[in-house]
Amino acid sequence: MRSGEIYVGSGSAEKRLTTGGGHSRPRWSPDGRRIAFLTGAQLWTMNADGTAAKRLATRAAAGPSWSPDGKWIAFASLSCNGGPGVYRIPATGGTPQVLFPSDCRAEQLPPEPATVAPRAGTLTDRLRTDDAVAWSPDGAKIAFRGGDCESVYDSCLSVGTIASGGEQTVAAYGGGSLETQGFAVVPSWRTDGGRLAWTAYQVGETTADNQPVHLVEYNPATGTRRTVGGTLDRELAYLDTTHAAVTAQYRGGSWVMLVGLADGSRQPFHQGSQPSVRR
Repeated sequence: MRSGEIYVGSGSAEKRLTTGGGHSRPRWSPDGRRIAFLTGAQLWTMNADGTAAKRLATRAAAGPSWSPDGKWIAFASLSCNGGPGVYRIPATGGTPQVLFPSDCRAEQLPPEPATVAPRAGTLTDRLRTDDAVAWSPDGAKIAFRGGDCESVYDSCLSVGTIASGGEQTVAAYGGGSLETQGFAVVPSWRTDGGRLAWTAYQVGETTADNQPVHLVEYNPATGTRRTVGGTLDRELAYLDTTHAAVTAQYRGGSWVMLVGLADGSRQPFHQGSQPSVRR
């Protein structure tokens, strides 16, 4: 992504796929033949070369993610309880189906929300309410901002199990016994499902507890987590089990940076943001 346009890069070469601006959150399909993306908070797909653009739904949408079999696309939109919900829609288009909150599955779809205006303000302001979702590689779970945990916490990130509708809170800020404020957004699964990463921000009880925008990597099996990348790194997309593409601050702007998750190595790739990796 650069200036509201979608680019594809391979090595030093790159190709612009869109015109007109206002595009965001591109995501490659599992077979690498299509891209899901947002235009003015509407969900679209196009071929890998930028042709055959098609709008899939009229609901205001956020942060799409493909199912591993490529048959569905998950996205966030207004739920029946008035908060952010997670939907899925056939990748060829059709009627959205509610996944989370699971209590909304038996309800009629809520009225379509108005098109969401582009986020403004500081980097933290723009990220704070980003509702990008991430479908797990085994197809069983989806990570998303919000969920049932919002009845306890001011901000949280959940992993929902599609079959049961159950939710697990993996990050939380404010409310309950927590004195910190902040957010966890833009989740991303490692290619083997063994890790989940997200973009985080924290204001602690003391200045020493403050953490500017950064990346967290979480082990679902053990519940342990660690900070990866550098300060202001965000929007991680895994390349494999040891490397990722992230949005980083470089040369006074946003660049896609290739980062070694084990050794901390960093290699500038292309100017831009919101990376997605073609498998």
